[in-house]
Amino acid sequence: MFFLTSTNQNIEQLLVLCKSCNQRAQLEVYNRYNKAMYNTALRIVKDSYKAEDIMQESFLTAFTKLETLEDTKLFGAWLKRIVVNNSIAHYNKTVKQNEVPLETVMYKVEDDKGIEEHSQNNDKVKQIISMMKTLKPNYSLGLTLHLIEGYDYDEICNIMDISYANCRTMISRAKESLRKKLELTA
Repeated sequence: MFFLTSTNQNIEQLLVLCKSCNQRAQLEVYNRYNKAMYNTALRIVKDSYKAEDIMQESFLTAFTKLETLEDTKLFGAWLKRIVVNNSIAHYNKTVKQNEVPLETVMYKVEDDKGIEEHSQNNDKVKQIISMMKTLKPNYSLGLTLHLIEGYDYDEICNIMDISYANCRTMISRAKESLRKKLELTA
């Protein structure tokens, strides 16, 4: 039997234990990834309570479908894709039902590849993030996926269910709209 003895345990070893429903291993994986996944969801849904729900639902999905993951080294990216897909589904449902307008809510951007929390002290970064939240919802979402989450046009097309041409046009217009708003405040 393999026991958890260190928080630095290899993720591949943890995932093997997770497949056998080892709750300690699942908790360790959760602890390693929950902040980044929460922030990913929050950037899309802009509601802290819903982001928390989406993050937790995504972990449940990941743990129940862990057998479908072919390369355990890609777990972080796979989990992030689940979070993004769940967040987009919620976003689309909210927009279609017009339940809650996408108001400007202060939220931190934190990701190992994106803008980290401590770099938000930079006024320019704060201004750009603030202005991104004032764009049309699809522009804001497209730019968040492209500039902060690092998705390419093909991935954004799949996530937002739009054509490649529409995606390029939307991102281009979103960047231009953002640039104009930034110029007005300069």
